[in-house]
Amino acid sequence: MERVLSGIQPSGVVTIGNYLGAMKQFVALQHEAECLFCVVDLHAVTVPQDPEALRQNTRSLAALYLAVGIDPGKAVLFVQSHVPAHAELGWLLQCIAHYGELGRMTQFKDKSEQKDVVTAGLFTYPVLMAADILLYQATLVPVGEDQKQHLELTRDIAERFNSRFGETFKLPEPMIPKIGGRIMSLQQPEKKMSKSDANPNAYISLLDDPDVIRKKISRAVTDSGREVRYDPEQKPGVSNLLTIYALCANRSLAEIEAQYADKGYGPFKNDLAEVVIETLRPIQTRYRELMASDEVERVLRDGAERAAALAAPTLAEVKRRMGFLLPQ
Repeated sequence: MERVLSGIQPSGVVTIGNYLGAMKQFVALQHEAECLFCVVDLHAVTVPQDPEALRQNTRSLAALYLAVGIDPGKAVLFVQSHVPAHAELGWLLQCIAHYGELGRMTQFKDKSEQKDVVTAGLFTYPVLMAADILLYQATLVPVGEDQKQHLELTRDIAERFNSRFGETFKLPEPMIPKIGGRIMSLQQPEKKMSKSDANPNAYISLLDDPDVIRKKISRAVTDSGREVRYDPEQKPGVSNLLTIYALCANRSLAEIEAQYADKGYGPFKNDLAEVVIETLRPIQTRYRELMASDEVERVLRDGAERAAALAAPTLAEVKRRMGFLLPQ
């Protein structure tokens, strides 16, 4: 059975892009593979975080994982910092990674340009991502196109370690969904939807109420035409909305195009809003139930124990091969 590892940062809101591009796929994957899903709080602190907000966002994200349908009986759900092996292997792999290859990471260049102060953690966080994956000998990693470069780095580091110290790590393969891997901003459809966008109209939060969703979709950027047609090059805004519709309604793009032929954007947007609202309604109900109970804490305690047990043999083997004196 394949082993899958993926994680989401507990920073800011969780968007419908996170859900359609990742979390919805996770729910299906848990029935087909051995899955570990991680709230990557160590990655979150590569940029400044308010401590109380970080605690609340971590619990909230874990609750959303469960609310969308992650079954802790089938998958391991845990918080990254609850398994110290992530940080330890991250440091060891930093001593394998090369400065030059980290400097070439596109996401680092993009993020560092927006900061007055750039931390060492922001520069080296792709190595921590590599540690997250390699620690569990994951064979498949669901990633968006923007993370593919980091997975290539992970493979390079694993191959370098294996060549220098002997076969230790499996080489993970990317899982990039054919549709929905890159849900775009509602206001700037040439950019990926981001939970850190300063414009709240650019994204739909999984916890937005129905009226807010209707307003955001009604204001979503389209074009000067009226044809509902999937064409990412010529009609990026409409194509993005079609993708959201198709994934929420579990319908093909062709079906939706046919339904709105000659109807224009108004009816299309109105119906899309209702489809999104109905998609999120059960998630929001379950989320509120979880946040009012102690179920999240119980799941995370169990998940950390299971993850630590899976991580321990790999970390011990890495340290043995690198020459560390292990405790007896």
